[in-house]
Parts: sequence; C-alpha cells; structure tokens
Amino acid sequence: VQLQASGGGSVQAGGSLRLSCAASGRTLSSYAMGWFRQAPGKEREFVAQIRWSGGTTYYADSVKGRFTISRDYAKNTLYLQMSSLKPEDTAVYYCGARYVRSTEYQYWGQGTLVTVSS
Repeated sequence: VQLQASGGGSVQAGGSLRLSCAASGRTLSSYAMGWFRQAPGKEREFVAQIRWSGGTTYYADSVKGRFTISRDYAKNTLYLQMSSLKPEDTAVYYCGARYVRSTEYQYWGQGTLVTVSS
C-alpha cells in the first residue's frame, strides 16, 4: 500500500483544516487506516482510526468532538477533518494502514505539517 498525505498548513487557533491521504497499490477492504501525529520533541501518537470496510471509527480523547475521520471508497482516499484547532494540535500528521488482523501499522505516508498559532 502506498500512501500520500496532503492538506497540512498554517491556521489560527479555532480554525479548521482537512487532511487527505491517497492510497494505492492494494484493495483496502481488509485494512484499517489511521492518522497519527508527532509534535516537536515528542513521540508519535495516535489520533484516529477507521475500518475501511464498515467504517468503525476510534479517536484519541484529545481530539474527540473536534476531529472527524472518514474515507471515500471511489477515490481510495482517507480524510481527517480538523476543527476547533488548538496550538497543541501542531504536529506532523501521518496517515497509516494496517491489516485488520495486525496490531501494528505496516504502511505510512510521508507526513504533512499542521501549524496552529494562538
């Protein structure tokens, strides 16, 4: 699976951004896809996940109610709609994919930077 993330940028606190992750190379029906982020000096952390087939979603507590993960079957694309952004959301955001029977993400996109200013 090849993943290409895009959509990062700079926004003021309270603003919104939508990240995209275009997937190719494999049928995704047996995969879960997710977003992770890594802030400067911190470890990569989980943000949100969606089962490609069925659409079950999971969110980190820190983004619940503000971020929405979704996917478009026809475009083979994963999205992360981010609203009410906070300075602490500043990070490089990565999309990833894992086989549903695996606990580890096997495939990663290149990351896209989100900067939220106060």
